[in-house]
Amino acid sequence: MTNNNLHNLMTQITQEQKSLWRIEKHYIEEAGSDDEKALWEKMRKDKKQHIEDFKELIKKALEGFFD
Repeated sequence: MTNNNLHNLMTQITQEQKSLWRIEKHYIEEAGSDDEKALWEKMRKDKKQHIEDFKELIKKALEGFFD
């Protein structure tokens, strides 16, 4: 596993977490219609899953990083 790959994973999980925060703190509340709110709710669910996926990949990368 390359250092750059681990960096990429950590950078992307940070972006996903920032996006999730904006969705939860602003976008859902400010949605202009029920359809928009439903889309933001779906994206919130997707982002949470992406974050969990990245956590698992980062754990695996860190296990191999110090070998």
